[in-house]
Amino acid sequence: MIIGIVGFQGAVSEHFDAISAAMKVLKIKGEVIEIRSPADVDKVDGIVIPGGESTTISRHLRATGAMGRIAERVKNEDLPIMGTCAGCIMLAKGGDRQMEHTAGTLAIMDMLVNRNAFGRQRESFEVKLEVKKIAKDFPGVFIRGPSITEVSGNCKAICTLDGTIVAASQGRRLALCFHPELTGDLRIHKHFLKIVKEWKNKK
Repeated sequence: MIIGIVGFQGAVSEHFDAISAAMKVLKIKGEVIEIRSPADVDKVDGIVIPGGESTTISRHLRATGAMGRIAERVKNEDLPIMGTCAGCIMLAKGGDRQMEHTAGTLAIMDMLVNRNAFGRQRESFEVKLEVKKIAKDFPGVFIRGPSITEVSGNCKAICTLDGTIVAASQGRRLALCFHPELTGDLRIHKHFLKIVKEWKNKK
C-alpha cells in the first residue's frame, strides 16, 4: 500500500508520521510518499491533502498538473482521498465568496464550504467531537478551519459542532474541517487506511 501526501505546503510531515504510525498499528505493509507531480499521483493507493493554505496548495497542484490527475483518478476509480482543513476546501465543489481567493478546487465532493468559518489563528481551539462510525470523543483541533455549509447527493455529514457540519464523507472521500494529524489520536487515519485497504482488495 502506498499513501501519498500532497507535499507542497501545510501539515505534510504530521500526516506523514500519523499515516506511518497507523500502518504499524494495523500491521499494514506500505509506504508514505509526497505527491508533487502527476507521476506521483499514479503511484498511490490513497491520497491525503493536508491543512495549510488552500490557495498555495491549489496553485502548486495546478502548476504541476497534479490537480487534474488527482480529480481524474478519484472520479474514475473512486480512489480514496482525505482532506483536512485546507484539504477539505480543496475537495469541495464551491462555497462562500472567500472561495474566490482559492485558485480552484478539485470539486470532487458534493458540498459547499465557508472558507474561514472558525476565525483567525489566534482563535484556534480544541473540542471533543463524535465522528459517526469512526470515533467518539475525538480531539478536534481547529486552526483557521472551514465549515461545511451544505451537503447534497451522496455526500453525507458525519460530524457536527453546535449544529455546524465539520466532517463529511462521500463514497471513499473524507473531508474534515479540523486537524487529526496534530492530536496523536490515530483513529481517523486508521479508518482511512481501512478504506484504502478495502479499495485495493476490490480492484
